[in-house]
Amino acid sequence: MASCAEILRSEFPELDGEMFAYVTGILHSGSADFESVDDLFEAVGELLQEVSRDSKDDEDIRDICQRMYNILHLDEENSRGCSQVLLDAPIQLSKITDNYDSGVDLLPTLLLKRDQNSMVNAKKLEKAEAKLKAKQNKRTERDSLNPAGLLVLEEASASQASSKKETRMESSGKNKSYDVRIENFDVSFGERVLLTGADLNLAFGRRYGLVGRNGLGKTTLLKMLANRSLRIPSHISILHVEQEVAGDETPALQSVLECDTTRESLLQEERELTARINAGKGQGTEGDRLSEIYAKLEEIEADKAPARASVILAGLGFSAKMQQQTTKEFSGGWRMRLALARALFARPDLLLLDEPTNMLDVRAILWLENYLQTWQSTILVVSHDRNFLNVVATDIIHLHSQRLETYRGNFENFMKIKEERLKNQQREYEAQQQYREHIQVFIDRFRYNANRASQVQSKLKLLEKLPELKPVDKESEVMMKFPDGFEKFSPPILQLDEVDFSYNPSHCIFRSLSVSADLESRICVVGENGAGKSTMLKILMGDLAPVRGIRHAHRNLKIGYFSQHHVDQLDLNISAVELLAKRFPGKTEEEYRHHLGSYGVSGELAVRPVASLSGGQKSRVAFAQMTMPCPNFYILDEPTNHLDMETIEALAKALNKFQGGVILVSHDECFIRLLCKELWVCENATVTRIEGGFDEYRDILQEQFRKEGFL
Repeated sequence: MASCAEILRSEFPELDGEMFAYVTGILHSGSADFESVDDLFEAVGELLQEVSRDSKDDEDIRDICQRMYNILHLDEENSRGCSQVLLDAPIQLSKITDNYDSGVDLLPTLLLKRDQNSMVNAKKLEKAEAKLKAKQNKRTERDSLNPAGLLVLEEASASQASSKKETRMESSGKNKSYDVRIENFDVSFGERVLLTGADLNLAFGRRYGLVGRNGLGKTTLLKMLANRSLRIPSHISILHVEQEVAGDETPALQSVLECDTTRESLLQEERELTARINAGKGQGTEGDRLSEIYAKLEEIEADKAPARASVILAGLGFSAKMQQQTTKEFSGGWRMRLALARALFARPDLLLLDEPTNMLDVRAILWLENYLQTWQSTILVVSHDRNFLNVVATDIIHLHSQRLETYRGNFENFMKIKEERLKNQQREYEAQQQYREHIQVFIDRFRYNANRASQVQSKLKLLEKLPELKPVDKESEVMMKFPDGFEKFSPPILQLDEVDFSYNPSHCIFRSLSVSADLESRICVVGENGAGKSTMLKILMGDLAPVRGIRHAHRNLKIGYFSQHHVDQLDLNISAVELLAKRFPGKTEEEYRHHLGSYGVSGELAVRPVASLSGGQKSRVAFAQMTMPCPNFYILDEPTNHLDMETIEALAKALNKFQGGVILVSHDECFIRLLCKELWVCENATVTRIEGGFDEYRDILQEQFRKEGFL
């Protein structure tokens, strides 16, 4: 393989000696700081572009940087040997390296020695030098704070302009409004700016849906609001449903009731006063205080609280028996439901929900939709579920281009208004461009005509005064592709015949279960949590063996599995590229990056630690890992969790084009409608096929709600 110096000589023959020494010196001394090809490109790419005099575009320069990056990271010997190739001129690179490593500026020396006809200007050199120095300083600082070399994740931060008027009102206690107004604020995550100069206005009593692409900062914004990093009046109570309830001996129903701290403190005081009176230790004032407590308990309708808490728990799937179970008996998913139940019961002034439908089955989602429509205070919810936002949201806040835009109405209304706005902006931009061109033609035509000089000047001033409109900033289309890579084979492909299954003899999960699928199947499995959906998927994959009955799978069947707990399967301490290389060795970095790019994990995302990615980005990494061996059948358990709407739509299109079979568990109505031709309902220890698809299933659930008194 050619060395870095040889690559530079062959690709840039016009590179003068001093500049050649500078670039190779940076490659030699800064190789440890180049954590990705993007770092190397940032350090020398602009200089090389200047030298090439437009004979090479950014893509060509990046390819050259990729080749040099590969050499630098082959092994330690190559890394050291990169700049040890004999040069055409007697330049002492070791001195340049020594100066650079010791923190001495090598730039002034280079500029003094530089040939006056050098093809790179000094400002470009200064900029490259500053970038590399900043990166090296940051690395030094990070290493000093973290000598053990442990993974350190970036942290989010927020800042906003202060308003003297709001500060005065807050300190005087005169601000009684429950509206939230946050103006001119910034939010960053490490070095990445997520929002800049943004405004957020939440009117009390309205329900806002926060939408935007994965990784833009929706979850981070909720956290900044929840911990009051962004200023919110202190009298406004905030509750962010983020973490599952801790497991202890508290019954589920009592755990919810304890959220009402006012009621709990009054009841505790009432018990203490009654015990004192019964023990004959009263001082004569207990009776009056008890009367006050009873009056307050009646005022807050404390006697109705258990019934209200029970209704919320039942709506979220907790049976009467489950409501009496201790919180430690529940799995993580059920504890998250419990956290949601506590939030709904507490009724904060501002309720923050991050993907609440991820933890719920279709039945619970329908109940939550109905419940939130009568919510009295303010809601800000991040959700990828179009139908949920159509039913619940009164307003949509769109996060894009580091700003927030608010639209009145539900999600469908937002999409219509956004499209109309974009069309109008594009029409205005094109009209102005035509007008500018028309004026410019006149100026160019009569620029040197003395008789038209005053008119030309007038036109020039007119051009200067025109507001500068920008072209419409359209979001790039999300693309996903599932590789086929196999030959078709005849059925039967995958089937269960008269299968019984149980984890213990006292509780049968399935009895006489018979289902089958082929390479054209697009099947969605629905049902309440605990009905056995994930268990059936594991039986189909062969991970669980039936107690009775037969599982048949074609000998050439290769299954790709996506778990709803896919993050647990990823090594969070390494990058996505390293993860694929570790799991599927033998390919080049370009091949791994290309494969990741098929799922939207490109550029610096591919080389960042997986732990620093958003939930949706981690899901995309999991898709890339799952598809690397080119399966011919996919079994997917809740694949849409954490994905944004555009990615969900792209996922549905990719699976529709895939030349193989698909069985999935999902609660996302839009996704199910886009993809699935069959609907299997898991209930009563068996699976039933619904002929009318999702519409019929939804009608069945709504009828159940009416019978149970939820509607």
